[in-house]
Amino acid sequence: MAAGIEDQGRKFITTEPVGATANGAAQKVWDAVRSAFADRNCVGYWRYPLFAKTGEISKEPDILIADKELGAIVIEVSGVTLDQIAEVNGEQWKFQNTENNAENPAQQGKNQLLALLAYCDREPAIWRKVTGRYLVALPLVTEEQWKQKGFDKLPNCPPVIFQDQLGKTGLLERIQKAPAAVAGETLNDEQWVVLGSVIGGAPVLKKPPRKAASTNSKTRSGVMASLEKQLSELDFHQEHIGKEIPPGPQRIRGIAGSGKTVLLCQKAAHMHLKHPDWDIALVFFTRTLYDLIIGLVDRWVRRFSGGDVQYDPSTNQKLRVLHAWGANEQPGFYGRICEFHGIRRRTVRDTSERAPNRGLADLCKRLLEEIKIEPLFDAILIDEGQDLVAEENLKYQDKQAIYWLAYQALRPVEPQNPEERRLIWAYDEAQSLDTLVVPKAKEVFGENLSNLLSKQPQYPGGIKRSEVMRRCYRTPGPILTAAHAIGMGLLRPDGMLAGITNQKAWKEIGYEVVGNGKFISGRQITLQRPPENSPNPIPQLWGKEVLEFKTYNSRQEEMTALAENITHNLLNDGFKPSRDILVVILGSISDATELETQVAGFLIEQGIDVYIPTALQLNELLPEWPNNNPDKFWHDGGVTVSRINRAKGHEADMVYVVGFDHVARNEDNVNLRNQLFVALTRARGWATLSGIGSYPMYEEMRKVIASGDTFTFTYKRPPKRDIGEGEGI
Repeated sequence: MAAGIEDQGRKFITTEPVGATANGAAQKVWDAVRSAFADRNCVGYWRYPLFAKTGEISKEPDILIADKELGAIVIEVSGVTLDQIAEVNGEQWKFQNTENNAENPAQQGKNQLLALLAYCDREPAIWRKVTGRYLVALPLVTEEQWKQKGFDKLPNCPPVIFQDQLGKTGLLERIQKAPAAVAGETLNDEQWVVLGSVIGGAPVLKKPPRKAASTNSKTRSGVMASLEKQLSELDFHQEHIGKEIPPGPQRIRGIAGSGKTVLLCQKAAHMHLKHPDWDIALVFFTRTLYDLIIGLVDRWVRRFSGGDVQYDPSTNQKLRVLHAWGANEQPGFYGRICEFHGIRRRTVRDTSERAPNRGLADLCKRLLEEIKIEPLFDAILIDEGQDLVAEENLKYQDKQAIYWLAYQALRPVEPQNPEERRLIWAYDEAQSLDTLVVPKAKEVFGENLSNLLSKQPQYPGGIKRSEVMRRCYRTPGPILTAAHAIGMGLLRPDGMLAGITNQKAWKEIGYEVVGNGKFISGRQITLQRPPENSPNPIPQLWGKEVLEFKTYNSRQEEMTALAENITHNLLNDGFKPSRDILVVILGSISDATELETQVAGFLIEQGIDVYIPTALQLNELLPEWPNNNPDKFWHDGGVTVSRINRAKGHEADMVYVVGFDHVARNEDNVNLRNQLFVALTRARGWATLSGIGSYPMYEEMRKVIASGDTFTFTYKRPPKRDIGEGEGI
């Protein structure tokens, strides 16, 4: 399992604060488990999200431990005293004088264990190899009391953990001696990795196998096929973020490709199954992500329910996947709030702001000024949070209007703490295309509530108020580091334009500052990205360059090379046109729109079918309302050619980034450089960047590529946009 030293301390995941139970019974057992297994090769969960049915009750295990030596262990905790146990008959227990006399911990534990092992048995490497145990913990009952009642003489009684067995040594011995409910084997290293990936839910994201013709190991498609056969190792950090339900706000800052969208969908699905009475909104900004996000939520809901539940957005009124704006045919987040308050939903025609994020901020600000917002949600999760901020003049008072509207639309977690509301937002400031503002706590909540994340770094149980994701799983290391360096202008002759100017913040996004590393004018700085923070193995599997940069004398030459490369991908690399290959166009709206049409038209002339996002069919160059589908990004049989705004959030094996000259001739424009970053980080495997003419920025790009994972530059002056200051707030 992917666990460095700092991760090892996070191998116990409390998915929700344990809460008050009889005499703190549950907390006692959970604390004892963490102590007993602290030095073992394992991962442990309080309330692992797998909702197995026992009769009409659907419940997750109280404690799940996956241990390399012992296998899977489920512990159900019952905070009853001896006189509350009316009957023990094998797995059938009966209680009296309790809040829930129908509770049946032994049967529940068995069902939960079998549900988990059913997922394990879907993986050939660990089929029927994982040992399984289930136990009932009775932290208010001693072993002597149990024997006095004669329960120890009963046949088929499942193993019990008693009050006097909660010491570090005693608990481990009790579990080790418990008979296995399901026999298995001691797992080897490879099998242990597979078990970890199953626990983490990696099979949820597994792609269907590629056709045999495309799996030649020497082709790009063959390399991708060998990668897709592997299940990713368990990442403890991702486990915390994806499976924890915080009792208040939480900020998730993650670099491109770190898994933010997948984890937010996982979190929303878990919340929905755990608290089916909650009103939950999962909000995003890029309309073409509708299908992706709905599909991910459905997969996680099915996974966590053992296949008993599926997600249908047309009928599910409790978990809503909402575009930030919405449209007539698909109500969005802003529109839902207007509808709830009986207010007419304004549209793009009602604002003079042309940029979508600014237009929405304007309308949210006006709504906040006009009415008092009544709460209608229990949790709001925001993806692409960097796109929901705007400049100072569009704030509501001193707060970001879209975020403040969301905060006001939330019910407090507890009446006695009205400031604590479940607003969870994920962002990557490097992917912002329209603004230089970063959604830190002070921006979101204003001065008065700016300490909401920092006043207490963790909630009870260890759930963090702020998480930072530094590992990039999607994009190969050489492409990611080049994207960061060119996006920020690290090797720019006149000094960096955007980025981070302190050692701690660089570390948070996965880089080490070598040596003293203080950002003082005139000082030489060296940054290095360790390989473990870029675990995508494509560069090693491919053995050749994964990032290429080409310049041409004319657009005709650039497009000719593009067509030849795509043809090679289709005929020789075994790639499918849709979803395997993506062409991203750079530039301002006018420049990119014109070039998008030009490139797509040229490819069609060369016999390559293309798809322009929102079109209803292939080879339609100018899709326009009402004859379009704003939510559509891919179409089977065609290579998608897209401007950057619609491409954000999507990915492909092979990405062609066209029109670098549109950025190079305005090289000091931070938003245009951000386009480069977003475009390059769409790549799962390879990226080719191209432009025409000759510009100084081209030489900067060549130096960036040659630098690999280490960049040395002279710090000259504070950048136009510092994204690393004050991360504590």
